[in-house]
Amino acid sequence: MNSSPVFELAVELMRRESVTPADAGCMELIGARLEAAGMVVERIDVGEVCNLFARHGEGGPHLMLLGHTDVVPSGPLAHWTSPPFVPEVRDGVLYGRGASDMKSSDAAFVVALEKFLAEHPDHSGTVSLLLTSDEEGPARDGVRAVVPELERRGLLPDACLVGEPSSRERLGDTIRIGRRGSIQAKLKVRGIQGHTAYADPADNPVHRAGPLIAALGRMDFDDGDEYFPSTRLQISNINAGTGADNVTPGELEIWFNLRNNPNSPADELEARLRRLIQESDPGDWSLDWRVSGEPFGPATGPLPAVVSSTCRDLLGIEPVADTGGGTSDGRFLGPRGIPVVELGPVNASIHQVDECIRVDELDRLPEVYRAIIAGMLPGDS
Repeated sequence: MNSSPVFELAVELMRRESVTPADAGCMELIGARLEAAGMVVERIDVGEVCNLFARHGEGGPHLMLLGHTDVVPSGPLAHWTSPPFVPEVRDGVLYGRGASDMKSSDAAFVVALEKFLAEHPDHSGTVSLLLTSDEEGPARDGVRAVVPELERRGLLPDACLVGEPSSRERLGDTIRIGRRGSIQAKLKVRGIQGHTAYADPADNPVHRAGPLIAALGRMDFDDGDEYFPSTRLQISNINAGTGADNVTPGELEIWFNLRNNPNSPADELEARLRRLIQESDPGDWSLDWRVSGEPFGPATGPLPAVVSSTCRDLLGIEPVADTGGGTSDGRFLGPRGIPVVELGPVNASIHQVDECIRVDELDRLPEVYRAIIAGMLPGDS
């Protein structure tokens, strides 16, 4: 059995059933380790959500490490080869919920900080770690709530390294230098419920909205650039009817999601969608528009270069820098002009049954993070 410090800590964290927004004691464990390493540790909990902020040093540059201790539910236990909260190694691979998203990165952050601070107790600038138990959930009381408090106290970072699983096939082959935004929209079209034998087709909201649904599916944004793909719209749900086959619906609800790049701000997209709806004339309608994350990037400053050179020097790979994937808590820092880069484990198994990480890649992760910290905070003060 592997006995490396990062393996032991990752396994201990994975044993804790921290299904969002629960933390299950992960932060007590991490906080005690970081205090022993000399960091100032505080909790900024909000409601049911646990938030930990630890820092060392003062002044700039300030590099923040960002992560989360919560995980998604395991799903049916019978589908797992081994219990999701009983970590198990099989053929050099560590299995369990949180293995790649993202308790391995949390453990690697801690071990990297311990080693860096032991080697450089008088380092220049500030290094910090922000963890939340609300990344996989609504993300209201986690990083979203903590960032304004840090801003009030003058503790926002100059750059942020996120440990989300960015890699595709092997550790370090892909880094994220920005993210698309995410917009959730719900369109309601109202008609008149009635008997199918007597109802006027014009009163049926599905009939009236048919051309609009087709138009939504055909939308072309053509706003991509060298860093970001074009904005995309996907219809995710359509609901209407009472469940009976002889009753016309009184209301139609269409859910859709947009992943937008910085060339298409949310307010411009909303105006365009409202114009399309009005031109389609579906009848009485209303639109609920919720921006869950603004686009940000590409990251500037020294962090992208430091991360790339670290991957080359320690992992022997030239990382691809892209802006793909969903959203991360970097969305609460990037839009403020703070460069955000994401580097973490292979993401092929995240949120899936039998989530996993290769043990050899887990063992290499702390040294990668330690080197990035050292590259961003050169020399001792």
